[in-house]
Amino acid sequence: MPALFILIIVVGIVLLLLGLFVEAVKFLLWLGIVIVVVGIIAWLLRSITGRNRA
Repeated sequence: MPALFILIIVVGIVLLLLGLFVEAVKFLLWLGIVIVVVGIIAWLLRSITGRNRA
């Protein structure tokens, strides 16, 4: 019976850590989308105003 309790505790800890990891990945996904949108807006502004320093 104690082995069953240990197994349940280990599975619970793994699921908790997996849930935290998924939340971190969701946050990084949204952060990446925001960075891409800001980059596209900056590129469009530079191309519209005609500033080509490259």
